Amino acid sequence: MADPATVTTDAKRRHDPELRGFASDNYAGAHPEILAALALANGGHQISYGEDEYTQALQRVIRSHFGQTAQAFPVFNGTGANVVALQSVTDRWGAVICADSAHIHVDECGAPERVGGLKLLPVPTPDGKLTPELIDREAYGWDDEHRAMPQVVSIAQSTELGTVYTPDEIRAICEHAHQRGMLVHLDGSRLANAAASLDRPMRAFTNAVGVDILSLGGTKNGMVFGEAVVVINREAPRAMKHVRKLSMQLPSKMRFVSVQLEALLAGDLWLRNARHANTMARRLADGVGGVGGVEIVHPVESNAVFAKVPHDVAERLQKRFRFYFWDEAAGLVRWMCSFDTTEADVDSFTAALVEELGRQ
Repeated sequence: MADPATVTTDAKRRHDPELRGFASDNYAGAHPEILAALALANGGHQISYGEDEYTQALQRVIRSHFGQTAQAFPVFNGTGANVVALQSVTDRWGAVICADSAHIHVDECGAPERVGGLKLLPVPTPDGKLTPELIDREAYGWDDEHRAMPQVVSIAQSTELGTVYTPDEIRAICEHAHQRGMLVHLDGSRLANAAASLDRPMRAFTNAVGVDILSLGGTKNGMVFGEAVVVINREAPRAMKHVRKLSMQLPSKMRFVSVQLEALLAGDLWLRNARHANTMARRLADGVGGVGGVEIVHPVESNAVFAKVPHDVAERLQKRFRFYFWDEAAGLVRWMCSFDTTEADVDSFTAALVEELGRQ
């Protein structure tokens, strides 16, 4: 057996740094300003579990975006943020109303239900967006002991289908939910993309319109890892610190999550990255929208493009660029752009699609 003292690492780049795809904004690396912030936070000792200087500084930044009552609880990932947030505002008999396309319903492996102990009440929507009328399909039976009690409405901004709520639409949802004794959770894994699309600050469609608690994304917008639960309504959550710990979402070296969020949010990096990703998605949609055999199926309002293409064309194209089928039976695909997608990436992809369509 080799002496551990003599073993050297063989760290080397194991991928092509020029490789690009359109599968997910999670495929992108980290923004250089985020990497610089991580290096800044490294070295020496800082108090663990959130009492460090970087987490305290993050609170000031969060309040500048979401109001003076806002408090951030950094966590490891988006699913963790959603589970922690929803657990903190529901009872054991509580239920959460959401769109049937919501990430918490279709992309989290049942974590809100199995880990959080929640009952999800999904509602079909044509565009991923709830309305007061759609909410009322499941907002009933509070005194019925045979039915899980609707306690929270969860919306996503932007939605899983790339669409974006206006501030007025979210205000209407919040007023409607509050009138019925329910709270509102916002899944904001792509909150920055929504703000860039609306050209409005994030507060305009969160604390300003009545959102109680939100999951704030960072990984999809240039961070290495990490998200945060942001409590806006301080009266809403129950024992948030304890819920975060028992849900295995309490980072011991929290400074390395907090400093990334601070670097992203203290200036305009969050907005620069999101605007660029949105612009590339719009360029992609414009490039393929007029091509015969391609149908854009949802409004391109953030950094996602949903399209129908012939199945064999999509399969061949996947060998040249990574992307996913959204609904393979229907020939529906999803193309995602990120902060590091370039115009050349988009144009090369468009040309490849046209070429594959020509091979039919």
